[in-house]
Amino acid sequence: MEKTVIIYTDGACSGNPGKGGWGYILKYGEHEKEGSGYSEETTNNKMELQAVIEALKALKRECNIELYTDSTYVKNGITNWIENWKKNNWRTSNKQDVKNKELWQELDELSAKHKISWNWVKGHSTDEYNNRVDKLARNEIDKNLK
Repeated sequence: MEKTVIIYTDGACSGNPGKGGWGYILKYGEHEKEGSGYSEETTNNKMELQAVIEALKALKRECNIELYTDSTYVKNGITNWIENWKKNNWRTSNKQDVKNKELWQELDELSAKHKISWNWVKGHSTDEYNNRVDKLARNEIDKNLK
């Protein structure tokens, strides 16, 4: 049986909107891979989504995934809200355009290639990997503030 890839993601923003960063860690057996990036003008929610998108893009083939995020926005969006958004032509139940539609569409397309278990983890707490991805995201902001 194929091993499961464990993914931790996080996004951060200095100001909201403001300068943003995202980070991920992929774990497969004993192997780990980190990734991170920066955006000049963004929001926290966009960075949370971008972190997951970039982590999924880093995978080379279809995988079983345990994904951990501290973003209820991402977890609820992909597991609860997205099907209705698609049925309603990317509108919310209040008939408003879905915010960050392009990112949600990209995430939907990427996640369809894998079997993903979506997990929420409390941010800024005792989870070592969540704290590491938070640091990756914040480091991207810090190095671009100078």
